[in-house]
Amino acid sequence: MIFAGCLHLLPLQTIIGLPVPPCFGMEKGTDPWDADYRQRGRLWGGSPPPLPLLLQSCRVLELGCGDGRTVSALVQAGCPVTAIDSSVCAAALCRNACTDRGHAEILAASTLATPFRSGSFDTIMASHIAGHLPDPDRAGLAHEVFRLLVPGGRLYFRDFSVNDFRYGQGTEIGSGTFLRKTGIATHYFTADEVRNLFPALVLLSLKEHQWEMRIRGIVHPRAEIVAEYEKPR
Repeated sequence: MIFAGCLHLLPLQTIIGLPVPPCFGMEKGTDPWDADYRQRGRLWGGSPPPLPLLLQSCRVLELGCGDGRTVSALVQAGCPVTAIDSSVCAAALCRNACTDRGHAEILAASTLATPFRSGSFDTIMASHIAGHLPDPDRAGLAHEVFRLLVPGGRLYFRDFSVNDFRYGQGTEIGSGTFLRKTGIATHYFTADEVRNLFPALVLLSLKEHQWEMRIRGIVHPRAEIVAEYEKPR
């Protein structure tokens, strides 16, 4: 299924040949995310974060769909969804998790050079994507998001805050960025960083979402920065 407004999509086996952005820890062409998905399968359980109120006619793109938790919820809400992930294994898991494939197009592709026409989407979801890109590539992500949104389109952003309990775990390879044993690194954002992350968009709202996670009887604080942006009309 090809959604209106999108460039004709290449077959999956062709799309996966596109260059993907080097995530932290990538060495000699290996993708630590792909390795993690291949070893452990579905990584994300439970319910997805709260979804924004979207019209069923809204064309939605999820960047970094992972194993499909959010895509499934969007499809159930009646929205036609396009989803991409740089991990071939994650994209396959996402396709398997989606019960209504007639309303979802799921591809393995780069978030920095997507195979879609400019202005193809009314809404873009970017949860925990920017924090796994090297700093220079975050500017590339911002450029691609701007290109893909229609005027008046919305970006919904979510990524870890410096107040999350995992901040500081692993080897610090840059300010606020930590590489873990899996080969995956995460950048933890300040509110000011997020305010300036998508300079061509208008920031509509920004807040820090905090909750608690219990691990082996110990309560740990979790924290994300959640933001909404709009492309100028």
